Amino acid sequence: MFHYTVETDGTVEEAIDALEQRLQADQFGVLWRFNIQDKLQEKGFAFESKYIVLEVCNPAEANRVLSETPMAGYFLPCKIVVYEAEGKVKVGMLKPSALMDVMQNDSLRRIASDVEERLIQSIDGVRKVQA
Repeated sequence: MFHYTVETDGTVEEAIDALEQRLQADQFGVLWRFNIQDKLQEKGFAFESKYIVLEVCNPAEANRVLSETPMAGYFLPCKIVVYEAEGKVKVGMLKPSALMDVMQNDSLRRIASDVEERLIQSIDGVRKVQA
């Protein structure tokens, strides 16, 4: 599976708040928050579902992968999405291990697997958010 996705009973905003707290506890910061719903509506499209993309980064891990090869930067920062679909709020990401697999570098695979585990723990914590 190329992604990891969970559902939460909380709202999109509650999920983002909880996720940001969990990420921060593991030295990940949110670099950018992109509201796709707002941007599409601004461009004249009637997109009615909340859909937020968070770009997240752990500077130490970014340094490790970029020191290994500058091309690893093509996969940075990691993206986590929080969105509404089928009446549920979902939180998910592309798995860093799946992305780094294309680099065919065992050191990068190990780093990506470690980052992935930590991001999954943060995402799993959002499941417990209650509206």
